[in-house]
Amino acid sequence: MTLALPSPRLLLPGLVPREPGLETYWVRPGGVTAVRLGGGDRLEVVDRQGRQPAELTVLDEHGIDGRALGVAMDAPATVLRGLPARGSGDGASAVLTALAERGVAPSGATAARLFGEWSPAGAREGFSADAEVVVLVAAPAEQMPVDGASANPPSDLLLELRRSVLRPEAEPRLPEPLAEPLLDMRIDAATACSYEVREGQYIQIIDVEGRQCSDFLAFGSRQLEEGVERGLDSTTTRYLMGNAYPQPGLFGKLFDQDAQPLVEIVRDMVGRHDSFGLACNPKYYEDMGYPGHVNCTDNFNRQLAAYGVAPRKGWPALNLFYNTMFNDHNLLVFDEPWSRPGDYVLMRAATDLVCASSACPDAIDPSNAWVPTDVHVRVYDGKRKFSMAIAHRVTPESEVTLSKETAFHPRTSALTRQFTEYRGYWLPTSFDQHGPQEEYWACRERAAVMDLSPLRKFEVLGPDAEALLQATVTRNIRKLSHGQVVYSALCNETGGMIDDCTVFRLGDTNFRFVGGDEYDGVWLREQAQRLGLDRVWVK
Repeated sequence: MTLALPSPRLLLPGLVPREPGLETYWVRPGGVTAVRLGGGDRLEVVDRQGRQPAELTVLDEHGIDGRALGVAMDAPATVLRGLPARGSGDGASAVLTALAERGVAPSGATAARLFGEWSPAGAREGFSADAEVVVLVAAPAEQMPVDGASANPPSDLLLELRRSVLRPEAEPRLPEPLAEPLLDMRIDAATACSYEVREGQYIQIIDVEGRQCSDFLAFGSRQLEEGVERGLDSTTTRYLMGNAYPQPGLFGKLFDQDAQPLVEIVRDMVGRHDSFGLACNPKYYEDMGYPGHVNCTDNFNRQLAAYGVAPRKGWPALNLFYNTMFNDHNLLVFDEPWSRPGDYVLMRAATDLVCASSACPDAIDPSNAWVPTDVHVRVYDGKRKFSMAIAHRVTPESEVTLSKETAFHPRTSALTRQFTEYRGYWLPTSFDQHGPQEEYWACRERAAVMDLSPLRKFEVLGPDAEALLQATVTRNIRKLSHGQVVYSALCNETGGMIDDCTVFRLGDTNFRFVGGDEYDGVWLREQAQRLGLDRVWVK
């Protein structure tokens, strides 16, 4: 059966499609982002959180010249001038090369200064290009005083580039390899591939275009050599891990029928997979009225025959990116996957394996958003070390962030291997040689130290800061003295609790809000807008 892939591709699954010709880029605090503009293109620089200056430098083929954008660059480009001291990491070498090719010394670089000290959240400045130029946009950042009454944390800038001439749609770009891959293999839509992995090596399975399922099978190589099939078993895995599907951390292993670990999940960029369903098979399509439809089970049978694996009529698999759930009537239902272009799962082999991965051909339901596409597989050397992480997005349009270790991790990791992911950080759940009772009595009778790094800290600044907090938390903020802190609850207008928090008063118009979720800052900004408080910044 031939599958015709309709055009155009959906490059941002789950989001409202962007306007044609719009490209977006981020500028990180203390960083610089370079974009190339053609004649007629328009660039807008957005100060998303407010009070964040920007430095804009325009390069033509001869050097710094702002005439193509109609800007005067008469201020020092402080970020560009500081790049040589930062070395070649984080893309600094590419920017320095662009300057050198045009005969520009970083020490003499100049820029147009955008946004003032009190620019409102969402402020934007736009520029139209008369000719082809390279634009460097930097976000200056200084070290923030911890207890200062005038703290102003640096924040991101957003670049919106609108092309005057639409570019031909290109293949989605794969994420950069995590290291030099030992195997770099594309699995075409509606096909499957088998491959061998050694103990300790890493397997990265990438959704190339987004919203595409990839079924994964694994067998112990040593058992296969002895004529014994011991493959990934979903039921055993769910029983031992206690989860619907494994996730990085304490409950991240996948087991065979003998309860022996085969792989461990190291990173998960999506957070929604399936271990209940079989890989799609002939009977499913026949029952749905599509006899003869290409399917993962037959594809797997052909790929695994060379290893002596007996064919089956349906393979239990880890169905990566497959978006299933149980509804209120206890029915297993499914919807379009959450995965976006370039999202991936990274696993580590616990033993020598024979693996098989598919690019599921299901085109008759939402499993692959109705359009099967490619999957990509990379295998990395086991000598490499990759951080364990779960991906997070504060809002659907936010860039993804990965779980991090706290500053205390070198100390806590020497005392325990029991860590759980909490709000984007890895925290210890218990310490070796000390049970929960001993920890409890230490807290009651002696002292206990807890790592609270995951708590989110926001500076609430400006003349309307007190009014915003007075309207959104349950304590009387007006009574707070300088240097005083209170514990409170963040509530919506009907009294529903959003989060618990502490509020510090650092000055007349400066507060520090500490809550448990990154979304607290988003919600506070939304409330400021709803209440018409335009002289407050939440950063």
